[in-house]
Amino acid sequence: MINVARALDQVKTWPATTVAAAVVSAHEGEPRVIDWEGSMDVPLRWASVTKVATALAVLVASEEGTVDLDEPCGPPGSTVRHLLAHASGLATDDDRVLSAPGRRRIYSNFGFDLLARHVATQSGVPFGVYLDEAVLSPLGMTSTTLEGSPASGMSGPLADLALLARELLSPQAIAPATLAEATRVAFPGLSGVLPGFGHQSPNDWGLGLEIRDSKHPHWTGGLCSESTFGHFGRSGSFIWVDPDRNLACVSLSDHDFGAWAALRWPRLADAVLTENLAETRLLNPEHHQDQEAYRS
Repeated sequence: MINVARALDQVKTWPATTVAAAVVSAHEGEPRVIDWEGSMDVPLRWASVTKVATALAVLVASEEGTVDLDEPCGPPGSTVRHLLAHASGLATDDDRVLSAPGRRRIYSNFGFDLLARHVATQSGVPFGVYLDEAVLSPLGMTSTTLEGSPASGMSGPLADLALLARELLSPQAIAPATLAEATRVAFPGLSGVLPGFGHQSPNDWGLGLEIRDSKHPHWTGGLCSESTFGHFGRSGSFIWVDPDRNLACVSLSDHDFGAWAALRWPRLADAVLTENLAETRLLNPEHHQDQEAYRS
């Protein structure tokens, strides 16, 4: 088993009154939490990490035939897929259209509100109910609630966020093929601003999930593979999954995102992955050279 206790000790130094982080591993079969720091049970705001759960609900709706990813939604020429990938051209927090669809990556909270309304209209079910029936209840996230915007309004404990990470490592609510599509770059080559980290070209996203690729600077670690995907929130929350390492990390806090997070989150990711790489070398000595090349 990977020992990440030393890596997670870093969380104790973060500038938050309440903070918790956990590592989820799929190294030994079904994904499970292998260690954590802080309380797993205290509910905290998820902020924009909410979008991950909202996106999963939209993907469930697409599998059920309630919506089609390529049907119109949003400004003229935009589709459900454009909105999920922040490529609709909508402004961040209102209905202004700043670009033609598929031309720029403009992070849009308003776009996710539109997605939720669209699912509610097409299904005839309030989005909060649909989200609970499609995602939260099936995954056992019974202590998490949506209060307000489907872009940023969820609150819940770290234990539930870890369950969401398990889903992204080994999907149950959606088909593996759907997750694979959601974690591929949608509308490749688009540039844009990654909130908190400046202009990125390209600024790659999948469907509701940001894809790390070669972005710099970035909130995940330098050891994270380019396939790493996830999301972070203004409330000091994040979820990332490195499918190449079969690992995920989640965190919640009561201290809003700022320079502290841009510095400390990558350190935590690199520490977690360093332990993973060391364990891999012990278990698979023949891969030592490849792992050293990866770390360099």
